Amino acid sequence: MIDQVRPADLEAWIQSQPAGSKPVVLDVREPWEVQTASVKPEGFELVAIPMNEVPNRVAELDPDQPLAVLCHHGHRSQRVAMFLAGNGFARLANIAGGIDAWSGERDPAVPHY
Repeated sequence: MIDQVRPADLEAWIQSQPAGSKPVVLDVREPWEVQTASVKPEGFELVAIPMNEVPNRVAELDPDQPLAVLCHHGHRSQRVAMFLAGNGFARLANIAGGIDAWSGERDPAVPHY
C-alpha cells in the first residue's frame, strides 16, 4: 500500500523514515509545469522526471531511499508510485493533492495553475 501524504504532513512522513535516509520528492510533472510552479527542497532532495520518462529513467532512482511522488493534483504521482512499488521501491508516498494542495497547505508562494 502506498502512503497518501498531504503536503502539510510531509514533514512528519520525512521524520518517520529511518535515520540517515535522505528522502526524495520526485516531481513527475512536465518541464513547463515545474517551471510554472515548483517546491523548495527543505529536508528532502528534489528530483524532476516527467511521468512518461520514469520507466526509462528508473535506474536514476535509489530503491532504498524514501520517495514521495508529486504531480499537479496527485493522480499521475499515484500511478508513478504504483509503478515504482512494482519495481522494488518500498518506502513510497503519494503527495495527495499535488502541488495544488502544496500551495494551499505548505507554501502560498507556490502559484496555482
